[in-house]
Amino acid sequence: MSRTPLTDLDAAGVPAGPAADQAGLGPALVALVAGAVAMGLSPVLVRFVSPEVGPFASAFWRVALALPVLWAWMRWEEARAPRLRRGLTPSAVLAGLAFSGDLLFWHLAILGTTVANATFFATTAPVFVVLFAWAGLRRRPTGRTLLGLLVCLMGGATLVGQSVQVDPGRLVGDRDGVITAVFFALYFLTVERARTRGLGAARVTFVVSCITACVLLGAVALLETRPVLPHSWSAAAGLLALALVSHAGGQGLLSVALGRLPAGFSSLVIFLEAVAAAILAWLLLGEALGPLQVLGGGLILAGIAVARPRRSTRLA
Repeated sequence: MSRTPLTDLDAAGVPAGPAADQAGLGPALVALVAGAVAMGLSPVLVRFVSPEVGPFASAFWRVALALPVLWAWMRWEEARAPRLRRGLTPSAVLAGLAFSGDLLFWHLAILGTTVANATFFATTAPVFVVLFAWAGLRRRPTGRTLLGLLVCLMGGATLVGQSVQVDPGRLVGDRDGVITAVFFALYFLTVERARTRGLGAARVTFVVSCITACVLLGAVALLETRPVLPHSWSAAAGLLALALVSHAGGQGLLSVALGRLPAGFSSLVIFLEAVAAAILAWLLLGEALGPLQVLGGGLILAGIAVARPRRSTRLA
């Protein structure tokens, strides 16, 4: 997928060029994979805390409890790279609003339908990334990107397709899963845009989290009908893990990757997230993991390998 030229500073405030691109590809891919695993834990944790905390409240605590850690990371990153841009950009604000919508509908989908259905519909996010980038930003995807996306979609369908249920009683939750995918696609594109404007990964994640926390606090005040605070230490620990691992870790690492990798390729992280979620649900919730799930995971890895950027491609 072609990209418009980015700022002449990389994520560390160092002039970007071919050498920096070559050096940054490996760490960016590692950040992408690690972020996917961290975000893959979120459905398990949301389900774990759901008996005590409502969906809007758990989404709020996910971002609010992560803010001190993200603020410290931002200060550390900008102290190391003083040439990084400070303040806000329109793209960072839009990323915060997109992530707010993503979290609201993702938490509703997890509780409104099966984990398999929610995951299946959420995995369509890369399709929307490609479509929005093509229609709105005039970025025509390469054949490799489309082939990799197709293989990943086949893998995602194989991974969760056996567990997907067509149930009229769950149609609202299924719809919320699709809306989640749309918002997640917008989040990828706006975070990428904010990174190209010279904001560091930590500042982007912190700004997104501040905006999301404000939006979700309003949702809690207006819409939450279930408890807001946990009443057990185990649920409180689950919320803290959701904040520190899935949000600060997962979203932070994704912001790092989006400073180096195209949004179209990076959006395939949601397929890795589905693989991680399936494995974690098997380990922690006892959900079945059979040959079809293993095949689906293999197809997803193959699709990502096909779509990966070439080392000669400008990534920063």
